[in-house]
Amino acid sequence: MVEVFKTNVHGIEEAKTLLQLLLKHFSTLQINFDLDDCDKILRVEGEIIPIVAIIELLINENYKCEVLE
Repeated sequence: MVEVFKTNVHGIEEAKTLLQLLLKHFSTLQINFDLDDCDKILRVEGEIIPIVAIIELLINENYKCEVLE
């Protein structure tokens, strides 16, 4: 299963920090950012993806995050 999120993460260092935080909470998932995309994509792959928890984690870190339709 793959889920794609639209974010407002702009810098590589921000993405690295968030990636570490996400992997700390969701270690079984494959997670990466595509900051070259206009939607600053967060791509998550795994058997079960906790969509709400991922969105809440980024919001708690003061970033926007929503499922990309």
